[in-house]
Amino acid sequence: MRIAVFTGHAYQREGNSVYADRAFVLFVGYLVEFLDRVVLLGRLDPHMDRARYELSPEVAFVALPHYHSLARPVQASVAMLRSLPQAWRALDGVDGIWVLGPHPLGFALIAFAVVRRRGVVLGVRQDTIAYVRSRHPGRPLLFWAGAVLEGAWRLLARFFPTVAVGPDLAEHYRHSRQVHELTVSLVSRDRLAPGGEVERRTPGNVVTILSVGRLEDEKNPLMLPDVLSELQGRGGRRWRLVVCGEGLMEEALLARLADLGLEACAELRGYVPFDELLEDYRSADVLLSTSWTEGFPQVFVEAFAAGLPVVATDVGGIRKAAGETVMLVPPGDVEAAAEAIHRTVEDDELRRRLVEAGLDWAALHTTEVEIARLAEFLLATIRGNQSADR
Repeated sequence: MRIAVFTGHAYQREGNSVYADRAFVLFVGYLVEFLDRVVLLGRLDPHMDRARYELSPEVAFVALPHYHSLARPVQASVAMLRSLPQAWRALDGVDGIWVLGPHPLGFALIAFAVVRRRGVVLGVRQDTIAYVRSRHPGRPLLFWAGAVLEGAWRLLARFFPTVAVGPDLAEHYRHSRQVHELTVSLVSRDRLAPGGEVERRTPGNVVTILSVGRLEDEKNPLMLPDVLSELQGRGGRRWRLVVCGEGLMEEALLARLADLGLEACAELRGYVPFDELLEDYRSADVLLSTSWTEGFPQVFVEAFAAGLPVVATDVGGIRKAAGETVMLVPPGDVEAAAEAIHRTVEDDELRRRLVEAGLDWAALHTTEVEIARLAEFLLATIRGNQSADR
């Protein structure tokens, strides 16, 4: 079976290697273990300087013309029109395509696949409406464009099988022809923390709060200093914030820390390679996620696997996927987040329960488990489409 994969992400070429700025490309690369050929379609950014994740050399890459953002519709439209010939030719040597969206070019790819009798599987990784609302506040035209895209994608899902990240998105797409609920996991079986991790997780006088993720609007990173300030004001233990990630809001985050006088209590580490990041999970005392919108964050799987308790905003599919393993708080509620962290640190029994539940959950969602389930779904649905065409 030969499958093409389209994402709206940008990529960078260095010599014979292709890099992405999202770790999702690593997960896609594991599909080569189950398929005869994997072809990735993506826009090639000649000026990208933050691509960190190398595409597997076993995955073929089709470079599409670049545009900066869908928020610049004229530039994006021109680039996507120029993409159509490459998109058509990319279907020459494949049996089907997995199209992650909603994305305007995705509709053209689906139309090409239908005309050429290739199998089609849709993909959805985030709530587009919530994403646009948080990423582009005050731009109603973009909001309505996002709503139209989302509505059209859900309509298409009635005719095509769909892969949805997390239970919340799977519920949104419940009227799809078939739905596969996916957890994006980069944690292999051999990276699971040993059972003794439960006993090791006893915070000392200095408590480390870890945040992992892009510093973008939808992740609400400016809430992090406010939570740290709230905890510092309670006395007792000392609190430290470690932020792993980079993005457009890095300067604003630094400024907020300075305004609160917390520069000495926080460390912004920028991009951290995955192997080093695992050490950060193991040395921290609690992971804090402050997002406004999520499907199901892969960093949760990584934290669970390291035996790290998680406090997170109650958004997207987090409650349905792993509600018993996470301390959930209302989005944007600084006091509730600080109180949840404080309880997690001070209550030995609560912390033990969270760590044990997280380790059990991670064991059920390793890379090996999730990629095998995804490959099985892609193979079955695309083969079913080929049988129907015959």
